[in-house]
Amino acid sequence: MNEAVLKHRGIGARVPRKEDARHLHGRGTFIDDIAMPRLQEVAFLRSPLAHARIVNIEIPVTFADRAFTAASLGGVKPIRTPNSAPGFKFADYPILATGKVRMVGEPVVMCFADSRAQAEDMCGAVRVQYEELPAVVDEREAMRNPPSLVHEHFGDNVFLSTLTEVNFEEAVKTADVSVRREFKFARNCMSPLEGKGVLAYWDDRADQLVLYSSSQAPHIIRTGVSLSLGLDEGQIRVVAPDVGGGFGYKSVLQPEEISISWLAMKFRRAFRWTEDRREHLVAAANAREHHFVVNAFADKTGKLIACDVEMTVNVGAYSAWPVSASLEAVLARRNFPSNYVLSGYRCRTHSVATNKPPMVPYRGVSKPGLALALELTLDALARAVGREPFDVKCENLIPADQMPYNTITGLHYDSGDYQTCMRKAGVAIGLEKVRARQRSPEPDGRLIGVGFANYTETTALGTKTFVALGWPLAPGYEQAMLRITNDGGLEIRVGVQSPGVGLETTLAQIACEILGIDPSRTRVIHGDTALTPYSTGTYNSRGIVMAGGAVSKSAQALKQRVEAIGAHLLQCSPQETRLVDGVVHGPRGQVSIQEVAAVWYLKPDSLPADMDPSGLEANIGYKPDVDTGAIGYGTHAVVVAVDPDVGAVEILDYVIVEDCGTIVNPLIVEGQAYGGTAQGIGQALLEEMGYDRSGQPLASTLADYLLPGASEVPRIRVVHMETPSPYTAHGVKGMGEAGTIGAPAAILSAVNDALRPLGAELTDTPITPRRIVGAVLQARKREAART
Repeated sequence: MNEAVLKHRGIGARVPRKEDARHLHGRGTFIDDIAMPRLQEVAFLRSPLAHARIVNIEIPVTFADRAFTAASLGGVKPIRTPNSAPGFKFADYPILATGKVRMVGEPVVMCFADSRAQAEDMCGAVRVQYEELPAVVDEREAMRNPPSLVHEHFGDNVFLSTLTEVNFEEAVKTADVSVRREFKFARNCMSPLEGKGVLAYWDDRADQLVLYSSSQAPHIIRTGVSLSLGLDEGQIRVVAPDVGGGFGYKSVLQPEEISISWLAMKFRRAFRWTEDRREHLVAAANAREHHFVVNAFADKTGKLIACDVEMTVNVGAYSAWPVSASLEAVLARRNFPSNYVLSGYRCRTHSVATNKPPMVPYRGVSKPGLALALELTLDALARAVGREPFDVKCENLIPADQMPYNTITGLHYDSGDYQTCMRKAGVAIGLEKVRARQRSPEPDGRLIGVGFANYTETTALGTKTFVALGWPLAPGYEQAMLRITNDGGLEIRVGVQSPGVGLETTLAQIACEILGIDPSRTRVIHGDTALTPYSTGTYNSRGIVMAGGAVSKSAQALKQRVEAIGAHLLQCSPQETRLVDGVVHGPRGQVSIQEVAAVWYLKPDSLPADMDPSGLEANIGYKPDVDTGAIGYGTHAVVVAVDPDVGAVEILDYVIVEDCGTIVNPLIVEGQAYGGTAQGIGQALLEEMGYDRSGQPLASTLADYLLPGASEVPRIRVVHMETPSPYTAHGVKGMGEAGTIGAPAAILSAVNDALRPLGAELTDTPITPRRIVGAVLQARKREAART
């Protein structure tokens, strides 16, 4: 490898993650690692019932001064999520249960002590008398024949229903073929390594509430805490230390953050609560649970003409702040067409309240379910017209020569070549060889199947999009403050928080591309509202697009200033200088950034009086030229072996062809693809938060809620494409959610392909052995009845 390649540490380089050194050696700092004098640990007594009125709460007198109910929190406002969508119904999310409980796990009483064990013992001694009410569990029953109302003032159990229709009736008149399918995407739990955690204390010197939170969005959490507690935002400092995974769960305000903050204000000492795994599974980290009815209309060749979709989302009891209970459905109605051409479209959505934990954003927000419903419907359509599903899907994709493209729902796709992407996946997975293999029985009796799933990932959506969604806090310009230190190093301050996605490395690489300062000499500061510019946070795969763009803008400004100072030192004009690899080159010599910085900070008397006083610090805002998102995309291709007698599924091969525009760091892109796909595999084959008729969760430990391990996740091959966005700095797009979006659809497609000779078809996740065997037995019964 030549020296130039060895020196390259900027955009496109496989730079190892800067974060890994501390994490692999156990030197990270998470909420549970923080130690403070007189720190008190908090535990919550949570409701054992899904729906009940609170008749009485009896707290033993021995610790009455350390146990609190909703009545104790005088002046604290409940969480209320604004939403401007017409017809949206509002429901307060109480900090501690008020009047009645609406889900198992809802906090009713909080207690504190010197240790968590003591606080839990205190909770165990509290007596709560409940009057149980009928539980609302199934979203369709909740709409049509509800056993009760979750929120009486609604008059029904629907937060919001919507209808989107574009040229539908005219388009279906030209169709020759139609297929109808019904799908259920199971309720999932996110399961990051670190659950939610909060530590708060009152800083008398700063006259501030200091809140340490395992959060993806510290600035947004500060706003939410301010609204509930009635404090000015200047009196609140939110710090997000190392975050052990977020996946969207840590982008919303949690009631516990308000409770712990209230204790810190009241007692002027430090309090902490860390979520245990049971709390995480049962109380507040649920997502997905979509029901789809899809009708697809096409011509005789399978050319898609129109789709009619009804989507019902089980959003749980409350509306999470700031995203609201309608987030999944409202995003889904615009995103369902994905990267396919449609002439007509109709979509009805229902966001339904039930006695389950509130729906919170999870990696891919609605898109894994959308991809599953659309891709499996297209498989069924291909079978109906007697063609290879791969060909039907590829022919229906938006052609590259039509990019940029406005979808039937008004989304703007900036760049891409979807058909080439899918063809690459077909070649990489060896489609023709798989089809040839299927013609002969397997020696072990298993059935081989191949499946494909295409997806789009709408990353870094801008202000207008979030306003259209009714979101109360729309993102605008992202800021990045850069400072060259007097020894030639670099500090980068950004408002986004990195929940383990490598932003400390990739942001340093973008700065390196412009300034030539090695990432090893760059310090990225994030996750502290006192030290960083304002940001709405890390979500929607926006970090590298928005914060990366801001870093690029600020670095460009610094480059001009470095060249100007360098020109003075080299006795030439700034137009004659070039900053390359951290060195300013002039016509008669060169000077390093270290020398430039030393002069600016330590020998300013040697500089002319008219030098730009902004110096070696820059804080410049950024948003893309077109504020409609940077649209990543890709194709997942999977080969599976299915045992029809026991329902076992083995993934034999897995290929991802992905395009996230210009790749800043291939190592990190591949890592995101692997991790997201592992989650998608879990959702396809294993993960389900089930509930019985009384609203009791059927999975409260990891013995019941199954996660994928090394034996379930195969060796995944990633093929990169790069179609730069014409709108973003360096052509970058986000890609943090791509793996999760495509995996469930591709795996179910492959399993159904394997079972096709038997006439069996799976439409619900997860496709457990029980469901596979059940589908096979039903198919065999139908075949026996016909013969």
